[in-house]
Amino acid sequence: ESDTASEISFQCNKHKKTPSIGSHSSDMASVSSVSGSVLSVYSGDFGSVDAQGTVEFALDYDEKNREFQVHVSQCKDLAVVDEKKGRSDPYVKTYLLPDKARMGKRKTSVKKRTVNPVYNEVLRYKIEKMVLLIQKLNLSVWHNDPLGRNSFLGEIEIDLASWDWSNRKLNWYPLKPRSLSAVNGVDHRGVMNLSIKYVPPGSLGKVCPKNPPSGEVHIWVKDVKDLLQLRPSGVDSFVKCYVLPDTSKKSYQKTRVIKRDTNPVFNHTIVYDGFHTEDLKDACVELTVWDHEKLTNHFLGGIRLGLGTGLSYGISVDWMDSTQEEVAFWQEMMSAANEWIEGLLPLRSL
Repeated sequence: ESDTASEISFQCNKHKKTPSIGSHSSDMASVSSVSGSVLSVYSGDFGSVDAQGTVEFALDYDEKNREFQVHVSQCKDLAVVDEKKGRSDPYVKTYLLPDKARMGKRKTSVKKRTVNPVYNEVLRYKIEKMVLLIQKLNLSVWHNDPLGRNSFLGEIEIDLASWDWSNRKLNWYPLKPRSLSAVNGVDHRGVMNLSIKYVPPGSLGKVCPKNPPSGEVHIWVKDVKDLLQLRPSGVDSFVKCYVLPDTSKKSYQKTRVIKRDTNPVFNHTIVYDGFHTEDLKDACVELTVWDHEKLTNHFLGGIRLGLGTGLSYGISVDWMDSTQEEVAFWQEMMSAANEWIEGLLPLRSL
């Protein structure tokens, strides 16, 4: 049923004695550093101001330095956020969509007490031209609040595939209300099709005096659909698996790389032994999907299977954050020993 089967042990007893369960190896840190800082395009929007005014900017691609440049010149006639003081403190923020996580946001300085701010700043992205051409530029204007209660003032979204790259001049564009594509579509990262099974201790009949009977968790990663397409040819993807809190090499497993496919079929089974029934309440299976490149891998999305209690062996951890769907999937496995439980789970930022 699968092309590869990997079997490794989950050493729970060691983790119970480990003083810092929440911060283990650099492998886990690399996941957190990519996904932990990802915010919504509209994060921190506490305002109810109608979008108005215009923004002047120019786009260019520096072939020599392989750099996308957004020259933000100025804005005019922005909405007033603090009507009592007649004040707005605006700044400009940009994302490349659909994968805002990969390239991150850029923003200008804040100009205080003005609805006609002048910036003359260049926001830069190191990115290959062919990857850039399958992105959209989301440029938005915000009022900066000292307490972080920022207000959305308007935006413009540009499909870079149809952009006239010979146009390097500054042009004015009207600011618009929130776009549906940015609100609804930006966080769609694909769906993972998988099955899991728990084999309780002693049910396999493999009892040895040197190896006390313990249970096994089987994870069958079948396929993933609708991955983010990072380049015209598709995406070269693979899946990593850890059983948290263990982020050591003993816990780490991965599938082979499927090239140039946004709907990769992995058909890969992993077996973790060393599980006792009580460990299922404190452990978490983390499956993450990555785009493989020569220099670095890019996080595409993931799932965490567990009870989502926020605690692991009595210690508060940020990775025990399973969604309702993921919790229900894990609970069904716990209540149906020796049975494969099938599921389709959406990938998310972790």
